[in-house]
Amino acid sequence: MKPTPLRFGFGTNGFAHHRLTDVLVILADLGYDGVALTLDHNHLDPYSDDLSRRVSTLARGLDRHGLDVTVETGAPYFLDPWVKHLPTLMSDGSALRVDLLERALRIAADLGSPTVHLCSGPAPVGLPERDAWKRLAAGVETVLQTAERYGVALAFEPEPYMFVDSVERCLRLAELVGGHELFGITLDIGHAHCVEERPLLDCVRLAAPLLRNVQIEDMRRGVHQHLEFGAGEIDFPPVLAALRDLGHRGLVSVEIQGGALDAPEVARRSIAFLRAAA
Repeated sequence: MKPTPLRFGFGTNGFAHHRLTDVLVILADLGYDGVALTLDHNHLDPYSDDLSRRVSTLARGLDRHGLDVTVETGAPYFLDPWVKHLPTLMSDGSALRVDLLERALRIAADLGSPTVHLCSGPAPVGLPERDAWKRLAAGVETVLQTAERYGVALAFEPEPYMFVDSVERCLRLAELVGGHELFGITLDIGHAHCVEERPLLDCVRLAAPLLRNVQIEDMRRGVHQHLEFGAGEIDFPPVLAALRDLGHRGLVSVEIQGGALDAPEVARRSIAFLRAAA
């Protein structure tokens, strides 16, 4: 049987200077299959007074343009304007993070997104690792209760220099939450090349049983900078072939935040590259 073709998306965090309605038009016109929607102050604020109306409008826009969606919660300064990614599920104020994730799950259900992306953030300074794991697992278990209500999976991303920074540590977290069926992995291809000890293709295979969501960009080893395709070191055709052969059905979404000032052309070059590489 021929493998299912990969479906490509583009992250809204790479369109920071565009209206969300315009982002949908651009991505559809360029031939993308979907959009990775980062909840933030700009495109869709989950705390806005008119959230219900905005979500309904967005759902109609996605349907009109034939775009799938996955919801992401990685906006770095969304909850704390001074420190990136705080509070976390391990820190003081973790209830704020839980609340954001629960709102994201509700939005995802309304939009038809199968997943909500999240990451660990940094562990509090001085907190023993054993306690950090306990707090993180407890927080994820709380959020999974809401995930069950909406039938939306959590897609946890190993992020460079955060507490959970590798596929292996993500799998450990999966064990700590009892192998819950709605706990999955977001694999960022650039991140894996940047910091993982394993070869990139081994990371793809290791994540495969829990893989729900994929982010993609070029990167250099040891340098956490999201680059356009061809500007880094990654050999993409084998990676895309591995994802296709594993039967990945979620979006493979470009994440190049630094290209926002040239977003339409970055998106155009990216989809052309991915089509050629796939």
